[in-house]
Order: sequence, then structure tokens, then C-alpha cells
Amino acid sequence: MTTVTEKRRPLSDRIEENKEYLNDRLGVGKSFDIGVHEFFVGNTKLLMYYINGFAESVLVSQIMREINDLRGRDITDSLFETLFYKFIPYYQLAKVDTTDEFMDKLLVGQVGLILDRSNHAIIMDTKILPTRAPQEPDTERIVRGAHDGFTETLVMNTVLTRRRIRDERLRFEIMQVGERTKTDVAVAYLQDVANPKLVDELKERLQNIQIDGIPMAEKTIEEFIIGKTLNPFPLVRYTERPDVAAVHLLEGHVLIYVDTSPSVMITPATYFHHVQHAEEYRQTPVVGAYLRWVRFFGIIASVFVLPIWLLMVMHPSMIPEQLDFIGMKDKGSIPLLVQFLLAEVGLDLMRMAAIHTPAPLSVAMGLLAAILVGDVAIKVGLFAPEVILYLAVAAIGMFATPSYELGLANRLVRIFLILMVGFFSTPGLMIGFLAVLVGLAATRSLNTPYLWPFIPFNYKAMKDIVVRLAVPSKNNRPSIVRSQNSSRQ
Repeated sequence: MTTVTEKRRPLSDRIEENKEYLNDRLGVGKSFDIGVHEFFVGNTKLLMYYINGFAESVLVSQIMREINDLRGRDITDSLFETLFYKFIPYYQLAKVDTTDEFMDKLLVGQVGLILDRSNHAIIMDTKILPTRAPQEPDTERIVRGAHDGFTETLVMNTVLTRRRIRDERLRFEIMQVGERTKTDVAVAYLQDVANPKLVDELKERLQNIQIDGIPMAEKTIEEFIIGKTLNPFPLVRYTERPDVAAVHLLEGHVLIYVDTSPSVMITPATYFHHVQHAEEYRQTPVVGAYLRWVRFFGIIASVFVLPIWLLMVMHPSMIPEQLDFIGMKDKGSIPLLVQFLLAEVGLDLMRMAAIHTPAPLSVAMGLLAAILVGDVAIKVGLFAPEVILYLAVAAIGMFATPSYELGLANRLVRIFLILMVGFFSTPGLMIGFLAVLVGLAATRSLNTPYLWPFIPFNYKAMKDIVVRLAVPSKNNRPSIVRSQNSSRQ
């Protein structure tokens, strides 16, 4: 573990002392990708540190040519001042005074230049980062509108956001998290809109994270921000769409960008943030409202269809004559509750198999699963046909849920309600539903009621959720974010 004294060690004015210390700390000669280039300008020795694959070779070569063309008559001040202010033809320069800061800059891909008889070093941000094109995210596809999406590069993500919000008051405050990974994390907000208390609270929680690294990026950050909880429901919202991120910034939310992750965290988030989709705002208000209600129906069906149907099958007298066809024709040899649990596990197995199956084999895997589960399993009596039918309805509703995390949480709620119905019948369904509702009502996301605007009730906000209102009629920002400037028009 690096001590505090070592972390604050200043650069020496003796280049050999700096070289010995840095080469030992960085593993020069052991790590093949860390390079050191020694050269002279006049009688002064210089060291250039870089990481292969990070440094832009064209820019570094151009800088080296300019330095090598330097003559003694051109040096009117100290060599450091001459290089920093005159002869290095690059605009992203920085001056560092400690070895720790020098190594931190080097390890994120920048190039460092150390001079003899100087206790300062020059940092040149000539890094090139591995990245991919900003393609549309798979989980948030739309028919109309922009088809770009966030990537794993923090700078690219901030650019995609600034392209949509060209406001000088948009802030991206960056910090590093992780003793070893030193992952860049940026807090984004509109300075005159966002709640300053929320901004300060998020920055404080990020700065208090004490861990060696966050290779799982935004999910690890979320767990530190939210804290330990057994609640399966997502307490922050993720998006990979720059337009969705921009909308929430304009509403007064505070966003967290994490380098190496294409998902941006939106805070604070309520349950109803997870049931809205960008497609609703790319269509007319009437069509958007229709799509929203279809989606609501799918979400409700994914939770309640199976428990209610199981209850009716257990008590056939509860089935109205008009719905007599939904009863069971053949229950099979396995208890119905066990069939549901096996089917739920089987559905999860197929979902995970689809994720891990290579694309050329995914179609074959789907056909195999359909034949085995949908046909053979019914014929041998493992499942009743109705179980497969209603499980498919619930699965479609789960996949229609805009938030992947909310879909998984709803699945756990569905299994819980199935077990309550299986063991306690009608009282079990009522008690189970009431327990879930009370749990959601008691949940808070960064001091924000999770079921707002339903609990506590807010008519205007609830109307905007139930019906997709036209944008010109939405004059104010959501009150739940407690923004400094509530007016949008």
C-alpha cells in the first residue's frame, strides 16, 4: 500500500533520482507496455514516459521533431519555460510537481516529460482511447429519432450530451474513484437548475468511496451511493441514449457518467421513471399515450396474470361463466405450483442461454427451446398447456418493460405472489400485494419517495404519467427534483 508520504513525494531536480524512483514504481523493464525515451536538448537530459497503445504516435513524433529542432539561441528563459510556453506545439499541456500526479496522468494514457535540473514535469494529453461508434443501444431502440448511443469512453459521452445541450451552465465535475483503478467519474448537472444539495450529496458520497477498484463501473458506484439494501427494485435509472440523458438534465436531475461504461445513471429516480420510453415522445401525443398504456398493460400483466390465474384454477368457483375457457383442462401429474416454479426457472435459463449463445447459433437455440419446452414438455405431462400460455404472456409483458432492471424486479414480485397464492390462497394474494405496495411506498431513492407522484399524490405529475401530454403544455419541471428554476417556458 502506498503511504501518504510517497503519494506526496515531490519531483526532484535531479533527473536520475526521478528516473530510478519512477522506473521502480511503474515497473519499467518488467511491464512491456511502459516505455521511456531518453534524449538531450543541448546539455540537458530529458525523459519521455508513455504507454504503448495509449500515446498518439503522430502527435508524439511531431512534438519530438519540434523539440529536436530547438537551438541554444532559442532558449531565452529556462528550458522548462521555453518548452512549455513556446516549443511544444500542442494545446493540452499541464504542469505537475509530484511523482504521484505524474504517474496518475501517465496511467490514464498521457505522455510525461521530465527535465534535468527542474522539479516540474510536463504532461501532454496525446492519448487515444479504444472506442466504438456511438451505435443505438439494443435495450432502448426507437423507430423515429436519433439512433446514436453512449459508448465506453467518458469523453465521447460528454460530447454526445453537449451536442444536445449547448449551455455554458452545463457542468461535468470529474473525480477519480478506486485506489488502483482510478476510474474517472463525472457528475453532470445544469448549474442554475439542479438542486445544489443533491449535487453536493452525490459528490460527497463519491469522494467517500474507499475501494481498490470499480471494474464493474456504474453498478459498483450505484451500490455505494444507494447503500446496502435487499430491495430488488432499481433505485436509480440507467440510460444509454444521449437524448434521454439531456431531457433529464433539463428537468433538473443529476447524472453520473462513469468511464468504461455506456450506461449513464440518472438521479433521483422513482418507480414511474422506469415505465417511460423515448418512443412515446417521438410520436404524436395521442399515439404516445396509446403506446404508454399498452406498455402499462404489459407491465401489469407480467406481475399479476400468473398469480390471479393460479388462484382461479385453485378455486374454479371464482371463474365467471363468460371466462370459463381459462380453466384447466388437464392439470398433469405435477402440482400446479411446482409447474409454475419450474417454468419460471426454465424461462430464466432460456434468457441466459440466449445472452451467452453466439449470434449464429441463437436461432437454433430458440428453436430447440421452443420444441423441448413448448411441445415435448407438454406431451410428457411436465407442464399444462395453460401454464406455458400464461407464462408466455407474462414474459412478453416483462420484455415490454422499458427498464431491464425493473423487469427483473417485477419477475421476483411475480414469483413471490405465486408462492403466496400457492400456500395461502386468496388471503395470500391480498397480503402479498399489500406487502409489496407498502414496501414500495416506504422506499426512498436519495431522499425521494419512490412511488411519487402516486404516493404522495400529485395530480399534475400523475396526469403527465397517465397521459402523454404535449411538450408545449408542460411549463414546469417536475417538483420532485426540487430544482432552483422550476419554469421551463
